[in-house]
Amino acid sequence: MLLNVLYNENERHAKKTGLSAPTLRYYEKKGILPFIERNEHDQLLYNDQNIEWVKFVLALRATGMPLAEIKQYIESYKKGESTISERRNMMLQHKKKVEADMAQTYLHLERINYKLALCDTLEAGLNNKQIKI
Repeated sequence: MLLNVLYNENERHAKKTGLSAPTLRYYEKKGILPFIERNEHDQLLYNDQNIEWVKFVLALRATGMPLAEIKQYIESYKKGESTISERRNMMLQHKKKVEADMAQTYLHLERINYKLALCDTLEAGLNNKQIKI
C-alpha cells in the first residue's frame, strides 16, 4: 500500500512539473532542487515554491545552460543576499547567450522562409496560377 501511495505522489509531482519522477529524483540528488522537504516516508514533498524552482531550472535547461552552471547558481543562491551580484552576472551572461542563439535561429528561419517563398513562386508558375502579392 505504501509503495502505491509513493508512486502516486511521484506521478502527481511529475505531472505538476512536466518532468518524469526519475528526472525529478535525479535533479534532487544532484542538488539542482535543494529545497524540497521529505515526509516521514522519505517521500519528496513539492510545494508551489519548489514547482517554480523546477520551472526555472527547465527554462535554463531549455535555453542551453548546463546542469553544472545551474548547480553553481543554486549554490550561490543558498549563500544568501551577499551573492546577488554574482547571480545577476550569471543570469546576464546566460541571457546574452540566449539572445545570440535566438538571433542565429531567426536568421535560419529567414533562410527557410526564403526557400518556401521560392517554392511557392515556382509552384505557382508551374500551375499557371497568378501570383498575388
